[in-house]
Amino acid sequence: MRLKNIKGAAEKIKEGKYFIANPYILKGKWNEVFGNDNPIYLEIGMGKGNFIIANALKNPNINYIGLEKYDSIILRAIEKSNLLDINNLYLIRMDARLIEEVFDREIDLIYLNFSDPWPKDRHAKRRLTSSVFLNRYDKIFKDDCHIIMKTDNTNLFTFSLESLKAHHYHIDYVTDDLHKKKKDIIKTEYEEKFMNMGSKINYLEASKVGGKDEDI
Repeated sequence: MRLKNIKGAAEKIKEGKYFIANPYILKGKWNEVFGNDNPIYLEIGMGKGNFIIANALKNPNINYIGLEKYDSIILRAIEKSNLLDINNLYLIRMDARLIEEVFDREIDLIYLNFSDPWPKDRHAKRRLTSSVFLNRYDKIFKDDCHIIMKTDNTNLFTFSLESLKAHHYHIDYVTDDLHKKKKDIIKTEYEEKFMNMGSKINYLEASKVGGKDEDI
């Protein structure tokens, strides 16, 4: 899908109430930023923010961080959150490849919602469930590792299941038709779109006891 560039987005996002312009200086200090020791949930590739904002409003005892790479997209999340009073949400614009420079054993759960499938084999390492990224996640999870994933892309879903298992994750729950199995689901923008098109949503919950695998 072509990304629509919004003129001046890079400057406008700095006006966000919950936007952190330089997250790198906060590595190891995120509980101080939130002002509590509540769990921290991270959404990588939050899009326009519907999912992360709704979760923050629904679960005040959990801290949320939304990560998005593109100015023009995160701007929409900032515009929405600016209208609200939320004390458990921050938004950052950065490339997910740099997450080890921003977090240090601080994250309790990662959401991967409708990530770019990178369908070509030569781009497999760019997928957010590749071994390259799973190794990065090992270094930012606080204790046990927890990943929740949604996607409409069957090939990416199959790849992700295999990759997670190879990385010693246990698949706690899996379905190829999420909305048939679960109710009262907080949806992303893409999820709403795909459901309206009649597409089924693949979903998994995976966990791994402990942090970094010493034998990987």
